[in-house]
Amino acid sequence: MTVTIFLVILTACAAVTSLLTEAVKKFLDGQKVAYASNVLVLAIALAIGCGATALYYVNYGVPFTALNSVYLALMGVANWLGATLGYDKVRQTVAQIGKAE
Repeated sequence: MTVTIFLVILTACAAVTSLLTEAVKKFLDGQKVAYASNVLVLAIALAIGCGATALYYVNYGVPFTALNSVYLALMGVANWLGATLGYDKVRQTVAQIGKAE
């Protein structure tokens, strides 16, 4: 996997993860279910990041060796880090800037 492909997959996964996380949070809020946001985004990010990388491997015939499996897991973690720095942090920053003015 080239760096370009890695960044494309990571960007797409982070965007999808952020959107899906917000949808799940709104659904859970509507159902009045208590949840931990960080754990929720972790589960969604790992599923999407690892799933997208596995689809890439299958589509391009990349063998599932031990090293490629580690890369697959690392893509899930990288997606989680990208997603946790996504939508919520942008909203928090905008709210803090609005209060400062």
